[in-house]
Amino acid sequence: MKRIAILGSTGSIGRQTLDVVRRLPDRLSVVALAANTNLGDLIDQAREFGVKALGILNPIQAHMNGHSIAGLTIKEGVEGLCDLVRNPEVDLVVVAVAGMIGLQPTLAALDAGKPVALATKETLVAGGEIVMERAKARGVPIFPIDSEHSAVFQCLRGERLSQVEKIILTASGGPFLNLPLPDLNNVTIQEALNHPNWRMGAKVSIDSATMMNKGLEVIEARWLFNLDYDQIEVAIHPQSLAHSIVALQDGSWLAQIGAHDMRIPIQYALTYPERLNTRLPRLSIKDMSMMTFFEPDFKRFPCLALAYEAARKGDTYPTVLNAANEVAVQMFLNGKIRFTEIAEMCRVVMREHRPQKVSLTTILQTDAWARQTVEEIVEFRRMEELTS
Repeated sequence: MKRIAILGSTGSIGRQTLDVVRRLPDRLSVVALAANTNLGDLIDQAREFGVKALGILNPIQAHMNGHSIAGLTIKEGVEGLCDLVRNPEVDLVVVAVAGMIGLQPTLAALDAGKPVALATKETLVAGGEIVMERAKARGVPIFPIDSEHSAVFQCLRGERLSQVEKIILTASGGPFLNLPLPDLNNVTIQEALNHPNWRMGAKVSIDSATMMNKGLEVIEARWLFNLDYDQIEVAIHPQSLAHSIVALQDGSWLAQIGAHDMRIPIQYALTYPERLNTRLPRLSIKDMSMMTFFEPDFKRFPCLALAYEAARKGDTYPTVLNAANEVAVQMFLNGKIRFTEIAEMCRVVMREHRPQKVSLTTILQTDAWARQTVEEIVEFRRMEELTS
């Protein structure tokens, strides 16, 4: 029996992880759960799975006093999540919290010798160098949950990295793949959230619409698979059936193909190296008959170009990009900026950044600086509009 801690259990990935556990009651159990503020759902999950150890990132917003928590141990904040993953009863930690907050619990899990199933791409975008060094030093594996990285992970099984020519991360192109470029200025929040293939949380859905998610995945892939950025390409694949492709130096291409159901890569990460039949969706030949692939348009998706730029500059540039994007996406969701201003905010903050060598301290400092800078830029522009 593998005992699991799930950070972000009330989010999309967390809920799907729990569904995988339901399908494998003889192999998987849950011993710890954590959420951002959704204490009510967290307690419901704890009761269903018999979990006593819980974590809340933001106890002030969680309205702790409004729920019955008798018999439960609830840890608070980022340090509380770090304590949660150090629990000796935990065999595997699923990191599925949104954004940069996954970095420190991931490091804590690795330091405690716990394998990590990673869905939070920002952890490696901002801290890939120190995370992978820590994993190597501790001899602890990281299993990717993102469908694209899981696909590469699966295709590389049994292959030597030295024989890899490149990997190709596929992207659906999101809801605005064919929208005339001038119309991007006026897209609504609901339109941006309406992904054609996947049902995801709000932040990830917006990142998919801008294709920032794919840019962040490029950076994540560099650290997961120890590749150069010239070896990592992106292809638009609207059907989302081929989740990634590995091109080998003899001319062979390997692809992992499957239904667009996140429970498949989640289950593989939880049960690796086994493949178990839990009656998840299957494809037919008919499903694959219309698969298409083409190169991305960087004018349509400037966030993807910014991600490659930040990746190649290195140091703390990826941290800046990630933090600026998180704040800009939230401002778009709050109706404070237009959809196209997400990329603009990221570009401006990257231009103002003075890079530093990567450490946990510089990552946290840079992250805070970038977030504050975006907020100041938006507030300055709002004041200009009011006084003009």
